[in-house]
Amino acid sequence: MRSSFRLGRIGGVVVGLNVSVLVIVVILVAGLSLGQFPQTFPGYPTVAYVLAGVGAAVLFMASLLAHELAHALVAQRNGIEVPRITLWLLGGVAELRNEPRTPGADLRIAVVGPVTSFVCAVVFGALALVTGAVPLVAGMFGYLAAVNVLLAVFNLIPAAPLDGGRVLRAALWSRWGDRVRAAVTAARAGRVFGYVLIALGFLQVVSGLGFQGLWLVLIGLFLVNAASAEEQQAQLGATLHGVLVGEVMSARPVTASPDETVAGLIDRLVMSRRLSTYPLVAADGRFLGLVTLNRLRQVRPEARETTRLADIACPPDQVPKAVPDEPLLGLLPRMNGAADGRAVVLGPSGQLLGLLTPSDISRAIQTAGLHHHDPYPHPRGADLAVPPQRLPEPEPKPGERAQRRTEV
Repeated sequence: MRSSFRLGRIGGVVVGLNVSVLVIVVILVAGLSLGQFPQTFPGYPTVAYVLAGVGAAVLFMASLLAHELAHALVAQRNGIEVPRITLWLLGGVAELRNEPRTPGADLRIAVVGPVTSFVCAVVFGALALVTGAVPLVAGMFGYLAAVNVLLAVFNLIPAAPLDGGRVLRAALWSRWGDRVRAAVTAARAGRVFGYVLIALGFLQVVSGLGFQGLWLVLIGLFLVNAASAEEQQAQLGATLHGVLVGEVMSARPVTASPDETVAGLIDRLVMSRRLSTYPLVAADGRFLGLVTLNRLRQVRPEARETTRLADIACPPDQVPKAVPDEPLLGLLPRMNGAADGRAVVLGPSGQLLGLLTPSDISRAIQTAGLHHHDPYPHPRGADLAVPPQRLPEPEPKPGERAQRRTEV
């Protein structure tokens, strides 16, 4: 989930809003200021209801942010990098770059979110009592208290990707000693729960009880998709466990000079080599940037003779870097969201040793388990072609069609 608007940074974590959050804000303000508040607390001017609705919507989003921020801060204390939090239509998402190392850490990170929502409910409940002399204000705080209790209880349902699913995963992980098996079980529970919500929502709509059932369908679809992605992610983590970057990278990649023109590269390499990525290197082998077919295509034909590759290349500081003996699973999060979805493998003095592309990762997944002596027995399969984070699809090579990769 990508942010559309950046709000700032809290505890080193970037906080943003997805544009879809405006939908839930509008629904909350309209439903509360035009429906629930006027019916429950009559006699106030329209502007008072609107202000109460806006206040409730803003404080509700603040509650969601507190919930996700609690996850992020506890994750950081357990050695997990959390680059951003994004609020969106169905709640919030805290992006964790790696996984908890122990069942205890997994449990702490999961439980703190619902606990924070319960604390918010207590605070809003206390404010409702304090402001009892103004029924509309007290009602607004009472509504927020009830919503936070509902948020906490719903999130404790033992079904991934809900917090309760994380608690279930931690418990099964501790019991079985197998994180992959625990994660797959929690994800499958989440998928079943999602299908139940879809069925209940559909029955509510067709039985004439109201179109609120569409929300259940929407939430159910989200849970099914997210749970399926988590199962694939867990299996992929097992598939690539122990695999090093040097075992997967494309060694001795075809390179170009930063002073070469776009037209020169096209004539010299692009039309004759089935490649989509060209690292730029200095005379001493140092990495200076990355050029892809997409970047070449963006140059107008009339400008190709005068445009240098250095002018269109992805700068070296924006390309993820790795060393050959680094675990592949540690590199994938850094490739997620990178400008071109590629990484370079460098030697001790910064010289280019290899290149890692989505095609290399796909091949690593498809060939996992084919070694004669596999020290990591775990679920494998050629159908497990989904990386733990979204990686850009490989660019189509000349004369070939690009294959689509399932997005997580």
